Amino acid sequence: MPLARSPAVHGLRVTAGALALACLVALAGCASLREPSGAAAARMDPVADVAFVAQGRLSARRGNDAVTAHFRWEHAPPRDAVRLTTPLGQGVAELEGDASVHRVRVRTAEGRELEAADWEALTARTLGFPLPVGGLAAWIRGGPHAASAHSVERDDAGRAGVLRQDGWEIVFAYADDEAALPRALTLRYADVEVRLVVDRRG
Repeated sequence: MPLARSPAVHGLRVTAGALALACLVALAGCASLREPSGAAAARMDPVADVAFVAQGRLSARRGNDAVTAHFRWEHAPPRDAVRLTTPLGQGVAELEGDASVHRVRVRTAEGRELEAADWEALTARTLGFPLPVGGLAAWIRGGPHAASAHSVERDDAGRAGVLRQDGWEIVFAYADDEAALPRALTLRYADVEVRLVVDRRG
């Protein structure tokens, strides 16, 4: 299905990288996987929704449309703030959301603003398809969120290797065998692919 070619999409084309995060996930290879065996291997405990700060790089692609950006994401439930910059450090967009009041806003470097009730509605209006920003708050920390069913394939260390939730497939990559949190993620849904690499956490 082609990306919608509305004026809003054209005007916010570079912002797609931001929305893919605020989605944001791998530039690294996939972890070694083993087949799940039984219900215990098919599920894992949801990740607790706690505050974090993450910085890194992301890219998003759908067909011939692609964007790349650096990001800084502050997650302080129920609020999120994402700042996107170019690889040279120039500001691209700032996204803010508050789940408690159902309000999400994006502001571009040109001063344009757009609001919606949730991340999915905002990304659908600007990109032509919804992106799972809410789910990313859990996925970026290596596990499922608690709001919907999921299945998982674990790697040899027992960590999530491939997670399937909300129609998305998330492939995790870790820095080494001892790392508890993923270094990189690749998200796929139909013809959409989002790749994210986390360079720093706080």
